Amino acid sequence: MLRYLRYGFLAVLGICLITVALANRQVVTLRLLPEEMAHYTGLTWAIELPLFLVVFGGIIAGLLIGFFWEWLREAKHRAKASQAQRDARVLEREVKRLRKDKPEHKDEVLALLEGGGKAG
Repeated sequence: MLRYLRYGFLAVLGICLITVALANRQVVTLRLLPEEMAHYTGLTWAIELPLFLVVFGGIIAGLLIGFFWEWLREAKHRAKASQAQRDARVLEREVKRLRKDKPEHKDEVLALLEGGGKAG
């Protein structure tokens, strides 16, 4: 059921994207700098693209920048998690070593309980 819901959502999203693309086919000029500034700097780079490519490219660029920003922001959490994993491994090794080195003797309270309450 969930699979069909996902396919339905993707189909509606695809139809919406195709509709936006068909409605925005006119060609626009994308410039690196405003014309006045480009004359002063000599950087007159420009490209002509359909408007829907500019819009979709902006959306994709925004998503990539956002993912990268979150990855950088979460670096401290990843570092803490890896440090906690290292500490846990060290502590597990220490517990194993202590259990191996510990002599087998019963707890005094348990010995009293097993003995029927007789102190000996």
